[in-house]
Amino acid sequence: MNETGEMKRVVALGFFDGVHLGHQALMKKTVERAAEIGAKPSVISFDAHPDTFVRGEEVPLLGSVADRKGLISRMGGIDDIIMLHFDRRFMQMPWEDFLHSVKNDLGAIHLVMGRDFSCGWKGEGTSDKIAVWCQQNDLGCDIVEEVVVDGVIVSSTYIRELVAEGDMERAARYLGHPHTLTDTVGYGYKIGRSIGAPTINTRIPEGVLEPRHGVYATRVWLAEGPKAAVTNVGVRPTFDGDGHVTVESNILDFEGRLYGSQVRLEFLKFLREETRFPSPEALGEQIQKDILATQAYFAKTETGTT
Repeated sequence: MNETGEMKRVVALGFFDGVHLGHQALMKKTVERAAEIGAKPSVISFDAHPDTFVRGEEVPLLGSVADRKGLISRMGGIDDIIMLHFDRRFMQMPWEDFLHSVKNDLGAIHLVMGRDFSCGWKGEGTSDKIAVWCQQNDLGCDIVEEVVVDGVIVSSTYIRELVAEGDMERAARYLGHPHTLTDTVGYGYKIGRSIGAPTINTRIPEGVLEPRHGVYATRVWLAEGPKAAVTNVGVRPTFDGDGHVTVESNILDFEGRLYGSQVRLEFLKFLREETRFPSPEALGEQIQKDILATQAYFAKTETGTT
């Protein structure tokens, strides 16, 4: 707090889709600066991707707002998350007006952003311009350089490509954590139960990227902790599905009812393509093979082998 009792914040600016290694570098700097100057570390993000309005095209995101908030808290240690509504009016706001609002309305005394950050009408508020503005308006400012892994700049755009291809292991290298889906367990078709492999049913939230359809080794976080699981993303071709994409997870070594509970699903490894089987029995046999493959995956990762 300052002398008038108002909150003082060190604010990280960005969209934070996926909360990847680059975003984590921003948050690390934000927490360090906040500790140095006795302020609260904060993140400002937006409920909709700016490109949805700027380019007039929907950007399939790596996660929902709930996923972003959870990851920012877990990966960055920041719980003060300010989610602003981004619309056409916001898009046309002069960048200086946005920064004045961040300073005067939100109590920012220091800003942290990536080198490629921009804001305001037509993205005219570049990081270099913002740094000068901060100097002129008595704000601290840090510009964090890009993070590079295996010669590739870490970006949400590149990670979206990996997730769409089902390459979850490489995606995790750039995210710094597994690709995540959080949702409330709903009622499904109870087909898994009929073939001896009961599943929990979750969905991909509207506006969130669909991973490559197929079967994955996953980790499901329940109230009592993490469990290994086999997850199918797809349209249930063996049962002539209605075309709607479902996310069905068979949690290993678990019995219980989870309807209405919120679970976090982490995608670890792509096992196989979604396939139309000649019978439910044939599918059941394949699911048992998928379970064995998942158990083998966890056995290797737990012992540190590859």
